[in-house]
Amino acid sequence: MTVMEQRGAYRPSPPPAWQPRTDPAPLLPDAEPYRVLGTEAAAKADPELLGRLYEQLVLGRRYNTQATALTKQGRLAVYPSSTGQEACEVAAALALQDRDWLFPSYRDTLAAVARGVDPVHALTLLRGDWHTGYDPAEHRVAPLSTPLATQLPHAVGLAHAARLKGDDVVALAMVGDGGTSEGDFHEALNFAAVWQAPVVFLVQNNGFAISVPLAKQTAAPSLAHKAVGYGMPGRLVDGNDAAAVHEVLTDAVRHARAGGGPTLVEAVTYRIDAHTNADDATRYRGDAEVEAWRAHDPVLLLERELTGRGLLDEDGVAAVRQSAETMAARLRERMNQDPALDPMDLFAHVYAEPTAQLSEQRELLAAELAAEAEEGTAR
Repeated sequence: MTVMEQRGAYRPSPPPAWQPRTDPAPLLPDAEPYRVLGTEAAAKADPELLGRLYEQLVLGRRYNTQATALTKQGRLAVYPSSTGQEACEVAAALALQDRDWLFPSYRDTLAAVARGVDPVHALTLLRGDWHTGYDPAEHRVAPLSTPLATQLPHAVGLAHAARLKGDDVVALAMVGDGGTSEGDFHEALNFAAVWQAPVVFLVQNNGFAISVPLAKQTAAPSLAHKAVGYGMPGRLVDGNDAAAVHEVLTDAVRHARAGGGPTLVEAVTYRIDAHTNADDATRYRGDAEVEAWRAHDPVLLLERELTGRGLLDEDGVAAVRQSAETMAARLRERMNQDPALDPMDLFAHVYAEPTAQLSEQRELLAAELAAEAEEGTAR
């Protein structure tokens, strides 16, 4: 018998009885992204929640435009804008309890701010200053992750550890569509599902990994469909519908807290601005595409819903926008102040207990700085 004939004759034996089998049907996402705004479900949405989401969206939009302007003024080295994705950012922050943890990517500065991080401190890393720029434990926001998807295994580890300790904690990890092409994404989902860790993965599918469109990254029906391969539920949601994203994430967080394990949520959205201020987006997408998504703007969608239901009038809109302008003015003022940098901070927060080599380096730098100061005084 030839090798090919042997292969053709091969039939795998049934799996042993101990191998678990899961019906994939309940894990599959809907065929279309879930929506609330503009549907019958909107009438059931909490007006107070919608108002809070709207305020945060308007503040977030102004935060994005102000931070982008700061890069042009040389006050920021780089800024990855989330303009157009504010619904995902705000909903992620508001879906968590104070005891939960948020694991953001580099584009999720706004989510960190909505979670309570000082707006200037949230920009510190992008300014080129020391370390993270804020205390992660204060608001339970992990450091902004510049390497793609490396924050996902960290989220799983924290969530798993919290459950082992008996802590009622959920981790929500944010990542872009480009991050789903990284090995860390797959490893994190696999571990989370096997351990049934209380973690929620939010994929902001904004269409491009810098200049690479989603079609060149995956052939899957949707990124949410990847969930079934790991044995967790996948949810597909309109990422520009703040009410829908908040509802889906809140359900996923509740599911995780109750011991149901992880959920993968894909929010279909769009990055209106370039990848960063160093990117020329016109090289890989046209103006017509961008304008089409502007018509599905998350701020306008929610504003239209609120005004249509009589929950928001012109004075209300003006008040929220004025609050956003006040925030932007304070941000400009504080960012225009040069930070007082201490070179000795290089050695802080590297290890819990400094190593001998680190201590030696610290002493050498301290001696050099002292010598420079003495020389300057002598002059």
